[in-house]
Amino acid sequence: MAVGVFDSGLGGLTVLAALQHRLPQVPFVYYGDNANAPYGVRDAQDIYDLTTRAVQRLWDEGCDLVVLACNTASAAALKRMQETWIPADKRVLGVFVPLIEALTERQWGDNTPPREVGVKHVALFATPATVASRAFQRELAFRAIGVDVEAQPCGGVVDAIEAGDDILAEALVRSHVEALLRRMPRPDAAVLGCTHYPMMETVFRRALGPDVSVFSQPGLVAAALDDYLARRPEFVGAGTQTRYLTTGNPDSVSNHATRFLRRAVRFEAA
Repeated sequence: MAVGVFDSGLGGLTVLAALQHRLPQVPFVYYGDNANAPYGVRDAQDIYDLTTRAVQRLWDEGCDLVVLACNTASAAALKRMQETWIPADKRVLGVFVPLIEALTERQWGDNTPPREVGVKHVALFATPATVASRAFQRELAFRAIGVDVEAQPCGGVVDAIEAGDDILAEALVRSHVEALLRRMPRPDAAVLGCTHYPMMETVFRRALGPDVSVFSQPGLVAAALDDYLARRPEFVGAGTQTRYLTTGNPDSVSNHATRFLRRAVRFEAA
């Protein structure tokens, strides 16, 4: 009954931790494509190819449902995958929709026409590829009208987090927040549009100030998956073991993951 969780690297561990806390009875198979991280600077075809390869590997592990705990993959590959590649007996879910539903105060599956919402000015922090895709704005437009989105491509942040360089990551976050605030001085809300960024959430909050509501994905995605599995239990796959797979060096990735999660994690070669 395993569920797959995919990320380009270690960022998806923030989502995995929330999923394991919310659904302790469900085994999860995590696949980190650390050898090819970061995805945020790759082109759309490359992201699609890498993502479909990873998802197929998780299907082979008995995970009929896979969560793309990677905003770049969700933005650049998911729509095409759903339209042309995913068979009827499998499901692949992204991480944008639960966040946008929370931002626009909608329940899951509410497909009523877009309407006015409380937030009017939204700061989006994401990878360059996610920003270029405009996937966030597209999904938001299905649900809300009159919302101004200012997007900041946060180059270098994922690389610094993957390398374990917190000092550089913090400096880059502050620089990117300052750049966005010069264009949108008073956002109502900020969206951390990369699953690596919750590791820097305190830095984002401090740089944005106390008047900005910060939306982060792990808890929102966990609640959405819990709801989805309650309605569609047939998509809990046949896998029975929690496993951690990586395309990178298993020892190095295990050490970084243990530091992030504050508990021992042992990755295997994918």
